Amino acid sequence: MKIKYSELIDQTLYFPTEEFNVSENNLLFHDVPLMDVVEQFGTPLKISYLPRISQNIQKAKSWFKEAFEKTEYRKNYTYCYCTKSSHFNFVLEEALKNDISIETSSAYDMDIVKSLYEKEKVDKNIEVICNGFKTDDYLAKISDMINSGFENITPILDNYRELDKLTESIDSTFNIGIRIASEEEPKFEFYTSRLGIGYKDIIPYYSQKIAEHPNARLKMLHFFINTGIKDTSYYWNELYKCLRVYARLKKIAPEVDSLNIGGGFPIKTSLNFDYDYQYMVEEIVSQIKKFCEEEGVEEPNIYTEFGSFTVGESGANLYKIISQKRQNDREKWNMIDSSFMTTLPDTWAISRHFIMLPLNRWEDTYERVFLGGLTCDSDDYYNSEQHTNAIYLPVFSDTKPLYIGFFHTGAYQETIGGYGGVHHCLMPQPRHVLIQKDENGELQYEIFREKQEPEDVLKLLGYK
Repeated sequence: MKIKYSELIDQTLYFPTEEFNVSENNLLFHDVPLMDVVEQFGTPLKISYLPRISQNIQKAKSWFKEAFEKTEYRKNYTYCYCTKSSHFNFVLEEALKNDISIETSSAYDMDIVKSLYEKEKVDKNIEVICNGFKTDDYLAKISDMINSGFENITPILDNYRELDKLTESIDSTFNIGIRIASEEEPKFEFYTSRLGIGYKDIIPYYSQKIAEHPNARLKMLHFFINTGIKDTSYYWNELYKCLRVYARLKKIAPEVDSLNIGGGFPIKTSLNFDYDYQYMVEEIVSQIKKFCEEEGVEEPNIYTEFGSFTVGESGANLYKIISQKRQNDREKWNMIDSSFMTTLPDTWAISRHFIMLPLNRWEDTYERVFLGGLTCDSDDYYNSEQHTNAIYLPVFSDTKPLYIGFFHTGAYQETIGGYGGVHHCLMPQPRHVLIQKDENGELQYEIFREKQEPEDVLKLLGYK
């Protein structure tokens, strides 16, 4: 009878993988010995393995390069990083090592671009795609930067008002794009995305407001599906509707030369993850090329805006199981030394699953458990589909501490959880450690932020 945790993994999951392996009964993440990390920095702990960011960017670039060569696609591909996935400076600086552009979503993003320029991480030629509904502050910052020489900033119009405001404040010729308000999947509570301009309105709007504009030049059509890039009839139908708009627009606006298909590449949330990235890239590129040939228009430059795909798989959250509560004959609750609601808010807000594995004791027997956080909220728990709708971990012991990790948590969790702020039940922000490799492949550790102390929280609440 197979009763060891390692045996359970062998018979239920694909293991080892590119990211995970086990050595001497302990888990490795990208060859990082996690128990050594825990012994050095403690738990709860947030880690960011920075080389993964560059690895994923280079993977995507290679997929598009191969697809372009295979289909004889004659234009260019540009990888944009979607900053809202993670605004941290170490993420941007690592991503920018790979000759990419940046996609922004708010006025505060423009301050980040300025900061990167002041630190000489970018120059004024940096390409910035400005998305989102634009407040007056956002529009003013875009205009100021274009006026100061950032000529490769392209605001993507979300509504008609934005062009009028930009026209009033920009002194020279500038590029713009238009975001298509795509139709959402039937499961949504609304029919059309709140972002962008409707399919049927784009051509009339161009003819009336942009075609004879003295300064604005329409260069890009922007398309994004909220549910991501999937091989479904819904995705392909929306892409074809976008291509029909592009072809019609190209025939009356020859200056339009770029199609931005947004983001949406998934990341691994299970060890049984199965997604053919190369197939999807080749299919998208071939369909764009084929459609343009049939319409007799030149194919566009292709842009993507990958956020979670860029940074998600670089992150991990490490916890200690500090106690086990037996609530009845069937339920055993393993309590972590932190909170899911505050450190992994997507597990609570949208029932997101992450890869969860123990860091140690892989040769011990296992048991079925539930995982609970420390807040007094009944929703502070984690329910995984990792092992057929159940969670199995090495048996709890008072004398043999058990540590667990949640992996590929690098996108959104910190900002949604309110990094460095006041959290539910005053749960403190964990220590955050960056992991890099030097030129010799040796691991380097740096504490990015120490754990939050009671004094920090009391000051935020006005008690100090």
